[in-house]
Amino acid sequence: MSYEEKIKSFLGRYVNVDDLKNDDNIFEIGLVDSLFAVQLVSYIEEEFDIAITNQQLDLDNFKDINSIAAIIRVNLAV
Repeated sequence: MSYEEKIKSFLGRYVNVDDLKNDDNIFEIGLVDSLFAVQLVSYIEEEFDIAITNQQLDLDNFKDINSIAAIIRVNLAV
């Protein structure tokens, strides 16, 4: 399962992701809010055994599935 698929599967536990595209802004479309973002970061750190740095905690890094997958790849490459 790809990073994108794992992220979408996680989101699908809490919200309807049937029509969600990988480049849809999950905050702008109201799919998630800032409180859920904390849960999302926690999931990413645990699932992929990475640590998101304070510098990486930028909304642009978590706005859509593609951006989230990219930040995972960056952290796994270190």
